[in-house]
Amino acid sequence: MSHIVRVTNLNKHFDHVHVLKDISFDVAPAEVICIIGRSGSGKSTLLRCVNFLEQPEFGTVEVDGVRVEVGGKGQAYQQQIHAVRLKTGMVFQSFNLFAHMTALENVIEGPVTVKGMPKKTAIELGMHNLEKVGLAEKRDQYPSRLSGGQQQRVAIARALAMEPKVMLFDEPTSALDPELIGEVLAVMQQLVEEGMTMLTVTHEMGFARKFAHRILYMHDGRFIEEGPPEKLFNDPDDERTRMFLSHLLT
Repeated sequence: MSHIVRVTNLNKHFDHVHVLKDISFDVAPAEVICIIGRSGSGKSTLLRCVNFLEQPEFGTVEVDGVRVEVGGKGQAYQQQIHAVRLKTGMVFQSFNLFAHMTALENVIEGPVTVKGMPKKTAIELGMHNLEKVGLAEKRDQYPSRLSGGQQQRVAIARALAMEPKVMLFDEPTSALDPELIGEVLAVMQQLVEEGMTMLTVTHEMGFARKFAHRILYMHDGRFIEEGPPEKLFNDPDDERTRMFLSHLLT
């Protein structure tokens, strides 16, 4: 398969504001894509439309062979969306852990309730993923007892427990204190090295420069430039890309 994600002519409005304007792109298996751009350019909305947390109005979304023509109705359409969500893991900027559940309970909730996995099997899988993010010893801690970086790592473990084909990261470090950012980026680096397909909205230019295969620069609901990191950071074609990066990198 040449692509594992294909988005075609995706459009989204909020009220009368056209937020996504005919967005099209492909992601190859094991490719790491970083989406950058100013606040309000549509980056997070795009990510949320890929797994239908936001409902786009037009276009198609395909993930690992499941193709959804936007705007359908009925049970079959909802089943397609459900199938896409099962193939995508989502990590939010604000963690979104259940406060009344321990770290392990947060991680196994999806496999048990969505996939119907036996609890014993889910616990084994959950512990495997907590170990992967370096938090096995925090299995019985509640989110309020964890640092922001630890909460985000639990959130990554929770997403991985669904065994997704693609990971979606929506500014996963933006809510963290500077000293905690590195521990989350280290987990993301590990996933890159393991060959996880990743679509990441980020302001962490160091991560994008080092680990992205391609960077897409978004402006006013469109991709206006894309390319490998060395091209975008060192010799961008579009003046808007150049201005954005000059503010971040000076």
